[in-house]
Amino acid sequence: MVHISERELELPDAVIGKLIKLTIEDKSIISLGHGEPDFNTFKPIIKYTKRFAKNCNHYSQPGGRLELKEAILKKIKKDNKINADVDNVVVTCGSQEAIFLATACALDVSEEVMVPNPSYLGYMPAVELLNVNPVPLQLKENNKFEINPDDIKKVINKKRTKAIIINSPSNPTGNVIRKNVLEEIADIAVDNDVYVFSDEAYEKIVYDKKFVSIGSLNGMQKHVVTFQSFSKTYAMCGYRLGYAVGPRKLINAMTSVHVYTTVTAPTLSQLVGIKALETKQKYIDEMVGIYRKRRDFIVKRMNEIGLKTIKPDGAFYAFSNIRNFDKKSSRFAADLLRKTKVAVIPGTEFGIYGEGYIRCSFATHIKLIEEAMNRLEKFLKN
Repeated sequence: MVHISERELELPDAVIGKLIKLTIEDKSIISLGHGEPDFNTFKPIIKYTKRFAKNCNHYSQPGGRLELKEAILKKIKKDNKINADVDNVVVTCGSQEAIFLATACALDVSEEVMVPNPSYLGYMPAVELLNVNPVPLQLKENNKFEINPDDIKKVINKKRTKAIIINSPSNPTGNVIRKNVLEEIADIAVDNDVYVFSDEAYEKIVYDKKFVSIGSLNGMQKHVVTFQSFSKTYAMCGYRLGYAVGPRKLINAMTSVHVYTTVTAPTLSQLVGIKALETKQKYIDEMVGIYRKRRDFIVKRMNEIGLKTIKPDGAFYAFSNIRNFDKKSSRFAADLLRKTKVAVIPGTEFGIYGEGYIRCSFATHIKLIEEAMNRLEKFLKN
């Protein structure tokens, strides 16, 4: 007998996995769906990877190698204005695992976590796999998809709510939360004694706004868990390396549970991660500069052809309103792929309030984006 748990069967059937398979099999498809940089890992990092290729066959400590944790502490103090020590850091297989571990250690069955909606498609499944109740916080286009603290106040429950997830810069909307809004969220967290899970995977990919870590605000050391990743900033998705910084007691619990998930982040990736944190800013600036040009182009074209698109302040996604053409984003995306071989992600992948939108990644070459926009324009006219 083959039995699949109800927990697994109730998970959403993610479109992104299917799109990746399709684009690998059919090279004529232009994919605007991928959520990873199209750049190669920076040359100094590649060179450093080769240095350790023959000497990384042993486990590292479950919480992360000491030398990497020390490098992370320097980084978050300088870049994020967060003061911590080695016991406040756990290194994981990407920030997604860190979010899962934090949820497992901070919340019990039937307790609540507030989740922005639309938001990164990994949050809801991570919460639901642990039988924790997600409470959606609707992000509205007329508010530039920024969390409204008043909405948090309306639904927060002092007995059941244990955490609030925020994502800045945001996937899929590109919103960068303003400091005054972060301050209001911080006050709510303190008043209600809840955690703020702050996903900052795109922290370095910002354009017109200043990025602020909520963990840097006064009095938030006991309330904020900051999640960061090497994947986007350093184009290191395949290295599977991320980390969390937070209250010592919670980080210790996450480290203990880490032994029963992946044991430890890859030794090679951790050794290379130290070098990545020393990477000259010019490499990141060059990458972000290219993203900026692509962003300006795709947003302009989207609006010209009738798909209202707010200019994102961070990350590398355009989140476009398709309601003048189709009320169902999954149908729109399927028709677009079938008729024009352009792949986009339907907004419902990011939650119920993503309906009526599509996400287009501009982490692909500008020539492909240009051709995709031309095909999309013809599709809309027909």
